[in-house]
Amino acid sequence: MHVIAPDWPDMPAGVGALATTRAGGVSPAPYDDGAGGGGLNLGQHVGDDPVLVELNRARLRQSLPGEPAWISQVHGVAVVDAASVQPGQPVRVGDASIAHAPGVVCAIMTADCLPVLFASLDGKVVGAAHAGWRGLAAGVLGETVAAMRAAGAGEISAWLGPAIGPGQFEVGSDVFDSFVAHARGADEAASMAQAFSAFPGRPGKYLADMYMLARIVLARDGVHRVSGGTYCTASEGGRFYSYRRDQVTGRQASLIWIK
Repeated sequence: MHVIAPDWPDMPAGVGALATTRAGGVSPAPYDDGAGGGGLNLGQHVGDDPVLVELNRARLRQSLPGEPAWISQVHGVAVVDAASVQPGQPVRVGDASIAHAPGVVCAIMTADCLPVLFASLDGKVVGAAHAGWRGLAAGVLGETVAAMRAAGAGEISAWLGPAIGPGQFEVGSDVFDSFVAHARGADEAASMAQAFSAFPGRPGKYLADMYMLARIVLARDGVHRVSGGTYCTASEGGRFYSYRRDQVTGRQASLIWIK
């Protein structure tokens, strides 16, 4: 199994985190590793053989202190208590989860959307959020920060995991308008507009920088210690799944827990 250890200087020593890639599993094409080997697809909802997905999840589980709190992600802003996700219980619906007890693993699956991992600097509260453009514009990161603070978090740092990069994320004016409409004040609206560059030769189309937008949104809620944001799922085909690139594809995960 090939995983990424977050380059996150502010991650507390008592916190563990990792992000998976598409390599090191047992799934066949189109969920493979991009080179003909088995892929580590973790999504049960993308058409892969459920038995193989469970084998991939079992392989991942060996690197974790507990079962990941898999939730049903709907591009919204709801935050789930990861400890409430239990085997045999109905699947919890949300786009973020938090944990404040050791061994409870927050997990987010993506294939272009932005995964954001959070940790309070004292290591007492952690969280993970799924930020597609809809959720990012609607405030899923702010909701996660608020839930963490309600659980006792002090200063919070964040890591931006693998997502579609600014050179690949083509969007229409509806996405541009949504972010500007959700901006708090003229200065923030101007900053958000700078995260969009006109797509050459395609009127009304933009290239959007999800990483820049996330940093703007996080700063709004007082989160300034932000790391990551260096990957591109769409262009790194040998490393990541990408819905924008392949349509039918697997899902990687970003996970965080208190040791």
